[in-house]
Amino acid sequence: MPAPGHDQDWLAERLNHPEPETERERVWREQVSGLGVVHRDLQSPSLTMLVLLATLGVLLYASFLARPGNVGDLLPWSIVILCEGIMMFQVLVSLWTQLSSAHDPRDFAYHAARRDLFMPTVFDLDMPLVPSEQLQLDGRPVNVDIFVTTYGEPVATIRRTVAAARQVRGETKVWVLDDGRSPEVEKMAREEGAHYLTRPDNTGAKAGNINHALTRTEGEFFVILDADFVPSPDLLVETVPFFARDAVAFVQTPQVYGNIKNFISRGSGFMQTVFYSLIQPGKNRFNSAFCVGTNVVFRRSAVLDVGGIYAESKSEDIWTSIRLHQKGYESVYIPTILAIGDTPETIEAYTKQQVRWATGAFEVLFRNNPLLDKRLSVDQRLQYFGTSTFYLSGLVTFLLLILPALQIFLGLTPINPSIPLWQWALFYSGFYVMQIVVAIYTIGSFRWETLLLSTVSFPLYLRALWNGLLGRDLAWHVTGSEGRANSPFNYVVPQALMWFFLILTSIVGIWVADWTGVLSIALAWNLFNMVVLTVFMGIAVGEARRLRRKPRDGSEPSAASSAPTATRPVTPIDPIPDSPRLGERSAHRRASAGRRTLNLQ
Repeated sequence: MPAPGHDQDWLAERLNHPEPETERERVWREQVSGLGVVHRDLQSPSLTMLVLLATLGVLLYASFLARPGNVGDLLPWSIVILCEGIMMFQVLVSLWTQLSSAHDPRDFAYHAARRDLFMPTVFDLDMPLVPSEQLQLDGRPVNVDIFVTTYGEPVATIRRTVAAARQVRGETKVWVLDDGRSPEVEKMAREEGAHYLTRPDNTGAKAGNINHALTRTEGEFFVILDADFVPSPDLLVETVPFFARDAVAFVQTPQVYGNIKNFISRGSGFMQTVFYSLIQPGKNRFNSAFCVGTNVVFRRSAVLDVGGIYAESKSEDIWTSIRLHQKGYESVYIPTILAIGDTPETIEAYTKQQVRWATGAFEVLFRNNPLLDKRLSVDQRLQYFGTSTFYLSGLVTFLLLILPALQIFLGLTPINPSIPLWQWALFYSGFYVMQIVVAIYTIGSFRWETLLLSTVSFPLYLRALWNGLLGRDLAWHVTGSEGRANSPFNYVVPQALMWFFLILTSIVGIWVADWTGVLSIALAWNLFNMVVLTVFMGIAVGEARRLRRKPRDGSEPSAASSAPTATRPVTPIDPIPDSPRLGERSAHRRASAGRRTLNLQ
């Protein structure tokens, strides 16, 4: 180990003369900046004020609905109370979590561990200090395995991720875990200098794939990367120091996407922005940040302590998180972008992704209701319950879509007709508009795609609710882009039926309004919903036309690269040509080390 006082000299020089940015790091920085991701100051008084105003809006609207003099007909009023009650619970939990998002998990132990992460491990009076690429915690070396999980993705997509994983700073072993058992993937892994693992069957899907790899590897920590998520060179530099605390079981980073090019990809990509920008950071405060399946670093011993990655569900990520929290382990989430991947670009891909995610949430609710789980803290129970009930928004949307028909066809109103329209609108705006304002502040602008897509997703969440109630298992699907996608009309039948229903209701509503001379809020709401469904159906028509044109354009992927769904590459981040495995930074360190002189005084 270095002589006393020498490591301080080395650190002082390192702080005063920061190492230049490598080409790989420059490319990564430029790609991240090109994504247009908004980074808000989580400690901003503006954010706190907006959250408090939104909370006040929720409470005022609740008092308006519960006021006896405002109650209309029992059936529609009960529907509104049920729907708005679910929404208000979700909003209040979300706002409470967002108020905690300023909590910084980077404590003293983290900063001390990061300072010493690449400290010299050898000291010789006759040689200058040479910082090693060997990661270390508390002065001892640690080994890290990087798992790239694959199941039928195009070889070019997997190669891009593997090549970037090989450039991650620190001594690591990169493993391609191929559940597709593809000779082309195996050949690519060898070419990229990665290890290749497969297994005779697909038992347990992704979780089983990872558990199999854990029996064949030895790293103290392991990283999980989906095949389409290209990692940053600083992935381990930003995450490993958290493990200086023995209680930390995993460190999760956000999912950010580089293929935001059409309505579906924009809507699905930005739909998660608030979650990764405010909700997950807030969950740190309650030790309830959970794994999202990729871009995550695990402590092997913690995972083995709970029997491995949970393999009884396709939502292995959240189930594994719950089991670790039940055991008393801690989790950490950081909003730093350390990997960029692909989000669905077609209605088919989006449908399969959302049904899988929502089914996993309902599985948690019905198989292990977090509110009743005494192995979790009170805060964790509330946080996991909020997560497991989030997709009840599908039921809420469905009921609110058919609610205007009760007034148009039957004359039933949820609110006392004597209440002025402006009064209801004022209270409702305080509830709903303030949520949009918070989202706009987080995302940086109004994303109509997200609002529209969340509205038309109700059949997906209702299907997931049914799956959760019946305990149905789902097949695994690759999240990707167009390629050999099926017609979107195979997946929008419920939306089309609702669209026709809204058209019929609107026609009747306009006739009633013309006959009575009264324009009701029910008709206005129904017309708005009809326009939303009309836009979505138009998008489905456009996607179907585009997919039909692809074979004539010769743009269909080749047989060698075909997969369950193909993946559009994000802007590639190639390894630096002719650079050693340890990268430019290691070479620069050795060169700079030669210029340092020892001072033993």
